[in-house]
Amino acid sequence: MPMLISTKNRSLIVDCIALLFILVFVYASLSKLGDYQKFLSQLGQSEILSAYSMQFSIVIPSFELLICALLFFNRTKLLGLYGSFGIMVLFTLYIGSILVLTEDIPCACGGILEMLSWEAHIWFNMGLIVLAMIGVLLYRSDVF
Repeated sequence: MPMLISTKNRSLIVDCIALLFILVFVYASLSKLGDYQKFLSQLGQSEILSAYSMQFSIVIPSFELLICALLFFNRTKLLGLYGSFGIMVLFTLYIGSILVLTEDIPCACGGILEMLSWEAHIWFNMGLIVLAMIGVLLYRSDVF
């Protein structure tokens, strides 16, 4: 069965998805690092993460930037797409647990993402999860 999307278009779509994740993760990580004390304080307010807030305050932005680096190169783009999918699933599960287990915990997201409600944040994350899955499927359908 022939592919409905040409190789060139699949490549372009995957590159656009990778660029979107690069923009989101660079923005999010630099926002967190730019106001590090606020980010650390917000992590410390989370009943789930407070015991390891110092470690998470370093690991989360570092992992976001690592994923950006992986997405930047064709050779590692698939791994970056898997990483994007994984970290977005983890963030979404964390938000879900916040909604179920606690009340009024500030978002430790950084930047304009902090202005989203928890519910809106879940929808935003779900959209990114779907895009990551599309990117993986398109990449794997034709390894460039």
